[in-house]
Amino acid sequence: MSQSVEPHMLVSGSHVRQAVAYCADTLTGVPAAQWRGRAGSLQWTCWETLEHLADDLLTYALRFGLAQPMNVPRVPLRVSRDRPHGPANVIFGDEDAGPEGLLTVVAACGGLLATAVDTAPPACLAPHVFGASDPEGFAAMGVVETLVHTHDIAQGVHRVCEPPQDLSERALARLFPDVPVTGTPWSTLLWATGRLETPDRPRRTDWRWYGAPRGSS
Repeated sequence: MSQSVEPHMLVSGSHVRQAVAYCADTLTGVPAAQWRGRAGSLQWTCWETLEHLADDLLTYALRFGLAQPMNVPRVPLRVSRDRPHGPANVIFGDEDAGPEGLLTVVAACGGLLATAVDTAPPACLAPHVFGASDPEGFAAMGVVETLVHTHDIAQGVHRVCEPPQDLSERALARLFPDVPVTGTPWSTLLWATGRLETPDRPRRTDWRWYGAPRGSS
């Protein structure tokens, strides 16, 4: 049986929840002042990056709230920025609630995505900038967004980020079929998303994932 259809490599809402729980475990307790520092190699602050993650999870979930997702290129919510070079979001955290409040927002948005992908018809397609994908593909996207942005923030706040290898392996199999695993699945996912270089593989400056449903041409 090929990797593309092996049941143990499927991605579901439970994996989105696992990734979001890992994010919270990694970042809970970081002093509020550290959230204003830059997130890894990004141009955003750690706080902005976590808001961006919540925004990704929510907007992915909203796609499957529509009866015919492919009929609507994007849910037309108002997009804004807190500063000129900050992320363009539809959702922002309440600063008075602090970092733990924003982590709660991420958990809620991740839970919505998990529920949406697990209850949507498996063959349902929704639009994405990298091409239409099915609920499993969007679950994998949620996992990737959560893991790599947790990594970005962890770099900025000096926390160790080493998520479960199983999550990275599933995400790679679903969204990066062109990327062979070298080293660990987690280090390979970081390389695939332009966040790591090795002696054998220069850092990617242009990358994408492939969300087309399994078995499609």
